[in-house]
Amino acid sequence: MKKLIILAALLLITALSGCSGDNSEETKKETIKIGAIPDQNAADLNRSMEDFAKDLGKKTGMNVEYVPSVDYSALVTAFQRGEIQLAWFGGLTGVQARNSVPEAEAFAQRPIDEKFKSVFIAQKDSGIDSLEDLKGKSFTFGSESSTSGHLMPRYFMMEAGIDPDQDLDGKPNYSGSHDKTYKLVESGAYESGALNISVWEAAVKEGKVDESKVKVIYTTPEYFDYNWTVNIADEETKKKIKDAILSMTKEDNEIMELLQTDQFIETNNENYKAIEEVAKQLKIIK
Repeated sequence: MKKLIILAALLLITALSGCSGDNSEETKKETIKIGAIPDQNAADLNRSMEDFAKDLGKKTGMNVEYVPSVDYSALVTAFQRGEIQLAWFGGLTGVQARNSVPEAEAFAQRPIDEKFKSVFIAQKDSGIDSLEDLKGKSFTFGSESSTSGHLMPRYFMMEAGIDPDQDLDGKPNYSGSHDKTYKLVESGAYESGALNISVWEAAVKEGKVDESKVKVIYTTPEYFDYNWTVNIADEETKKKIKDAILSMTKEDNEIMELLQTDQFIETNNENYKAIEEVAKQLKIIK
């Protein structure tokens, strides 16, 4: 009987040791947390980013966790605090994050982000056909921290002689995201607005916006915009992440489809100096 008890105990210890070994192997994996500015429908973004995290984890052999952010500034703050190590930023939020974390590095973007644009839209019957016609009209930007939904549209309005804080019908609104902007104009809540060109083109293609009610009145000149920015000290880990993201194709994960790209290409911090200068000129950053 004693022999049986001893044998059973040994088997139990062996089994527990095996389980412990498996867990330790799992915990040995490096964990990185990633985020993205919530510039589109939250449910679509969260689902796509979860899929992206799984794919990045497989490609790098790391534990990759996606952490949703309630707004643009929350993501910047989380990145500054080190709670997020990899983030999909817009041009302005990327500049803000890297200014407070100087060692952070923008390393990848979509091909479209080398020559990005914003569109100004208006209600069909508003009588608005140019930027100059925005004077005295109600207007909505996207998020206050958005490059394509606020910073660059504000800059081009000022270039056209329209001060958004003085010349509109009341103060401009901030919708919070690009999809909300075109819906607010479509519904008649605001006569005009500005948003990311790729979100607008996707909405038109997918029939999400009623073009009998809304029209494009102006497309901006090109500028650099969205990017992947990383803040990881270990060069080997950083290289794994860079190589994985730069190798991704549209078949790999949902984020590629949501972001309307077939691939990511290399970029660097210097490409966003113009965005920083515009933000300083408009006193959005110091």
